[in-house]
Amino acid sequence: MPSACDSLIDDIEDMVSSSDPTPHERQSARKSIIPRSRKKNALLSHEELQADSLIPGTQKIWMKTWGCSHNNSDGEYMAGQLAASGYMMTDDPSDADLWVLNSCTVKNPAEDHFRNSIKKAQDQQKKVVLAGCVPQAQPRMDYLKGLSIIGVQQIDRVVEVVDEAVKGHSVRLLGQKKDGGRRLGGARLDLPKIRKNPLIEIISINTGCLNACTYCKTKHARGDLASYPIEELVERASQSFREGVCEIWLTSEDTGAYGRDIGTDLPTLLWRLVQEIPEGAMLRLGMTNPPYILEHLEEMAKILNHPRVYAFLHVPVQSASDSVLMDMKREYCIDDFKKVVDYLKERVPGVTIATDLICGFPGETEKDFQETVDLVTLYRFPSLFINQFYPRPGTPAARMEQVPAHVKKQRTKELSQLFHSYNPYDHKVGERQHVLVTEESFDAQYYVSHNKFYEQVLVPKRAAFKGKMIEVDIYEAGKHFLKGRPVEDSKPFTASIAKPLQKGEVSGLIQTSARTTLLKKDILLHEASPWGWNSVKDAARRG
Repeated sequence: MPSACDSLIDDIEDMVSSSDPTPHERQSARKSIIPRSRKKNALLSHEELQADSLIPGTQKIWMKTWGCSHNNSDGEYMAGQLAASGYMMTDDPSDADLWVLNSCTVKNPAEDHFRNSIKKAQDQQKKVVLAGCVPQAQPRMDYLKGLSIIGVQQIDRVVEVVDEAVKGHSVRLLGQKKDGGRRLGGARLDLPKIRKNPLIEIISINTGCLNACTYCKTKHARGDLASYPIEELVERASQSFREGVCEIWLTSEDTGAYGRDIGTDLPTLLWRLVQEIPEGAMLRLGMTNPPYILEHLEEMAKILNHPRVYAFLHVPVQSASDSVLMDMKREYCIDDFKKVVDYLKERVPGVTIATDLICGFPGETEKDFQETVDLVTLYRFPSLFINQFYPRPGTPAARMEQVPAHVKKQRTKELSQLFHSYNPYDHKVGERQHVLVTEESFDAQYYVSHNKFYEQVLVPKRAAFKGKMIEVDIYEAGKHFLKGRPVEDSKPFTASIAKPLQKGEVSGLIQTSARTTLLKKDILLHEASPWGWNSVKDAARRG
């Protein structure tokens, strides 16, 4: 709903007139509107003071993303399009003119942070554009009234929404993308983006799922399964490697269900993708639910054994009680989950199985909970995500009889204590491993790398190691990490086939020879939009 002084615009197609600047014109003119801060002189300061702050494309944007890797990928695409259109992305929220808040609806705390950030922006007189699963699932919430919203399938139109928000208009684009009546996976994969880590590309292979879990709010936002064609995904991966990426994450709400809506399946996609992975680069699979991976176990074992695929799989079980799983409508029993884990552990030596557990789901008895405890004791999962149940508004589970809060808290504590009672990596000390170095540790004391089993290995912070495959001797093991000492006579292997983009640099369509020839005729155009002006124009104006 609109605010008292703003009118709500259902769609903004008709607001773009022929006299409005194109994204390319906006980008080319940016230096004369807000000069870069490389040279400080009186002329630049004077020009900056004369700039009209209401001209869309001249403002500073701060983006905050909560939630899963799919949401992070959406955030990267939105940041890339905004930067390509002339906006300046900033890491300082206080310095920004507008905040883009990209939300997660999985748990109450994530939505609370989102709601608090909206209030903080309003208190600081910042303009706001909302994105992600919260406003998509419940756009009529009171605290969202009068605010602009970009839907999860409309992220290719973020520039239009931000443009109108800058002008003071309230705009909401929440529709689904369809082709001949068939729902599509979402926005195009070849849009400009700014990778949070220039070495890692996150690719959403599908959106939505085939389940109807009684506790899940994400289904309300992402909807039913819609997969991207294999050719588009392969091209996106190939483009990423040409831009210096050395690690690809495949993500979705359920990667195991990929392709069921378009007549293909996950193993077919993966065999095509591994053909594109350069030597030394790696592919990480995203979360898959047990029902849709069961029929592909043999092929999945072969793929996880591939030298350029991490032997890692995230299979959320949520509970070890068949009674609770039935109430959750998870569409599998605990024996199905055990079959997946046992088969992969036998066929993929050393494989890492990560899983999720919910404590205190409605109706969970002490016996149900003990079955979950026994499951963790049996498998001693090295990576375990333990979640206290939160009833999400509008879900069937929210209407069920709830387990008392103190019981949920106690069960969560007990399961966490069990998880922290064992050290899954002690037997790794003394091993010699090859690891791929991709990022910096939170304390900035080490570089973070991963071995074949996607176990985190901390290595010395040497510039020569970033983006390289190196050989290390494991000398220490913690609960969540290993520490590796580089082998002296081993040389780092460069995993990237091209120089990675700089942090904050916009990724986009790789120029074809024809486009490169065209751009050579106009050096200014090439400098203003190095990813190709057609892609920028398409990204900013696509409807």
